[in-house]
Amino acid sequence: MIFNKAQGKFLHQVIDQWADEQTIPPETVDLLRQSFSIHPFDWKKLAKYSFWIAIICLFIAVASVLADKTLLALLTLIFGVPDGVRSLGLALFAAGVFYFGISRRRRKPNRVFSNEAIFFLGVLLCAGSIFFLGKALDTGSGHFSLLFLLATIVYGTLGLLLSSRLIWVFSILSLGSWFGAETGYVSGWGAYYLGMNYPLRFVLFGLALTGASCAFGKFPRLAGFRHSTYVLGLLHLFIALWILSIFGNYGDIHGWYRARQIELLHWGLLFALVAVAAIVYGLKQDDYTSRAFGITFLFINLYTKYFEFFWDAAHKAVFFLIIAVSFWLIGSHAEKVWNLEFLKWNPSGPDGKMD
Repeated sequence: MIFNKAQGKFLHQVIDQWADEQTIPPETVDLLRQSFSIHPFDWKKLAKYSFWIAIICLFIAVASVLADKTLLALLTLIFGVPDGVRSLGLALFAAGVFYFGISRRRRKPNRVFSNEAIFFLGVLLCAGSIFFLGKALDTGSGHFSLLFLLATIVYGTLGLLLSSRLIWVFSILSLGSWFGAETGYVSGWGAYYLGMNYPLRFVLFGLALTGASCAFGKFPRLAGFRHSTYVLGLLHLFIALWILSIFGNYGDIHGWYRARQIELLHWGLLFALVAVAAIVYGLKQDDYTSRAFGITFLFINLYTKYFEFFWDAAHKAVFFLIIAVSFWLIGSHAEKVWNLEFLKWNPSGPDGKMD
């Protein structure tokens, strides 16, 4: 087995501790040390970041072409065909790219990142095809959310068939876009839908998405997409809660301006409670994702409320002193709990002596 430096260091520390405590015999120690090696350089991360940079540069290149009036006029002249033909052409082109990506993945299954980059190109071509299809079928109704729904179905189907988490992520993003656009269309593009503004709607969307991801493990076909869906669900949930804690359930800027900060406090408390619940769940279930989201957005909530309530009224040191004391108390309590658990597991005590 091959590990990176951090993983290798951890394994060596564990084996050394077992050897010092004579938990395992010396011959087993040597066998364990010889069973793995350490990569001096993390080529996997370099490959991953390189392909992401290549994709970003591709975006910049396309944007530069579209910003150049001469090149844009030339492209318009070359591709001056009906929107339906453009849609069909891009769809066929996308099919060819996906076919090439599938055949390449079969031949070179270890080239994970470059294969996903090819699929990403196919995703962009599908998006272009759906866009021109919408222009070709446009009746002036303004019901463009159907295009996001179509993209959700197309990307979801491709993600399942190709077992590609990248394409599945775009399916989830398209689903969120459809949800926002559809509720806006149904409400006549008003501020509220069923009494909820956009942030509050997406709180429910994030909760539904997170809950659905927890059920993915029961279905073998969906199990591989559980973590991606879980992360996107938490991302939608916490960003929506953050915006809701700032603007509340107000539908226009004038109503928000007239509101006092104390009238928005309950949304901030809800945000904090959800963040704390995510931290507790992450600690109990050893769920790093939930724990990281909870801690990150709890701090975002604290800083946001500080700027809203105390930036001009209180000295800056007071706020951070309160936070320091609070987390000191939390840390002290956690340390006590850890010591109790440690003593249960190791009766000799943390200093190696019997209590």
